[in-house]
Formats: sequence, structure tokens, C-alpha cells
Amino acid sequence: MKKLGFLIIDMQHAHLEEAEKKVIGRACEYINYVAGMLRAKEHVIIHIQDIEGMSEAYREAYQTIPEVPINEQDIVVTKEFSNSFWQTELEQKLREKDVELLIIAGNAAEHCVLATYNGANERGFKPVILQNGIVSAHSEAITATYRDRNVISHPVISYLVNQLQY
Repeated sequence: MKKLGFLIIDMQHAHLEEAEKKVIGRACEYINYVAGMLRAKEHVIIHIQDIEGMSEAYREAYQTIPEVPINEQDIVVTKEFSNSFWQTELEQKLREKDVELLIIAGNAAEHCVLATYNGANERGFKPVILQNGIVSAHSEAITATYRDRNVISHPVISYLVNQLQY
């Protein structure tokens, strides 16, 4: 049986400094709701952490924010490039878990979210952006991402998880 994959990208203190707290809070609410729904049916949750430029002195700033908890069964992948697939084990982990549809959320809409979306597409996955689940310091980047990419809402995810035995 195929699994849904949920990528939560760069929800780290060091990368969220310029985004509005209201935008971050709203994204966290949607991310956590979908993550809980998917965990309950044993789908794949992967937290992507960008460690580019991280030094030992600032290690804590590169941790995922506490508003997006990482559960024991979740996977954490670190990266140093915008595309979460580039020079990481992400593709291998998704293939091992038999993921086909990949839900993408996190930061930043115009950088790492889009680069990862495109990287997923190039590798044969079916990527979608979680509606209300992305962050940027620039509201127009969020609008453009929703306009130009495939978007999925949490009611549709619920339907897939509960009705289709995805």
C-alpha cells in the first residue's frame, strides 16, 4: 500500500526570524493538524532541517521550533541546499517507505519549498503544497506559490487518509 509523505521544511528559529509571527502561527496550526492526521494512519512525516552555515555556537537556533513537535516515529533529514533532495538521503527514505504523493509545507515559500517541490517532481513524486501551511517573509511569495503550484487542503488529505486507504 502506498503511503502519503509529509515534508515539513525549515521550521527552525534561524530561518523564521523575518516572517510574521501570525503567519508562522497559522502555518504551525495547519502543519500540526495534518501531521497528527497522517501519524494516526502511519504515514510518513519528515522534518527537513537546513544546517547550512550552522556553527556549534548557534546549534540551538537551527533546531525545529517547539510549535512543530517532532514525534518519535518522524524522520529528520538535514540539508545544506534549497532543494531538500540535493545531496541528502530524502529520496531514498521516501522510496523505502513507498511514498508517491508528497505534501510539502514549511519555510520559505519562494526558496526551499519551491526548490523541494520541483525536486520532488523531477524525481517522479507527486508533490502538492499544503494550503495555509507555508511561510515566507514576503506575503506575495506565498500567494504566488499557491497560484502556480498544486495545492491540497486538509479536508482532501482527510478524505485520502480515511476513504481511499492510500
